[in-house]
Amino acid sequence: MTVAVYPGSFDPIHYGHIDIARRAAGLFDKLVWAAYDRPLKNLLFNAEERIAFMRAAAKDVANIEIVSYSGLTVELARRMGAKVLVRGIRVTYDFEMEYQTALMNRQLADDIDTVPLFTSLKYAFVSSSILKEVAFAGGRITEMVPPYVEEALKNRLAQLTDDRGDKVKMISLQE
Repeated sequence: MTVAVYPGSFDPIHYGHIDIARRAAGLFDKLVWAAYDRPLKNLLFNAEERIAFMRAAAKDVANIEIVSYSGLTVELARRMGAKVLVRGIRVTYDFEMEYQTALMNRQLADDIDTVPLFTSLKYAFVSSSILKEVAFAGGRITEMVPPYVEEALKNRLAQLTDDRGDKVKMISLQE
């Protein structure tokens, strides 16, 4: 059985992430879709919230397992019995970053390979950072995320801009 891990922060997931997860699930016997719990960036959603989004997105795909993890991605892959890491690529910049990360992962675990999947053209412009910025500015994100993510994102951003003083704390290792 070939097991692959699709890791990332997924804050929040969008249709590009879902596209990669579903396509990878069609290529491998089992796909572990893994949310890194503490990336070095500011997050709007905690690990449990991101996992819930991912579970909703993959509820009809039997061979996708959703997990949260900390530590090295290659160590997660080993624990899950995976020999493959799946990464989504949208643009040239993604390729450069993913290539460097793949080389580091190969240095750390030469028995684990990285397989890049190119995002479908209709999602090539979508990133979590951009969609959060568009949502924050009041723009429409309906074509970028599932309805449950759109609602959660709008609610979270409303909390962040609420003047009552009970703002949602951004989660980060940098603090």
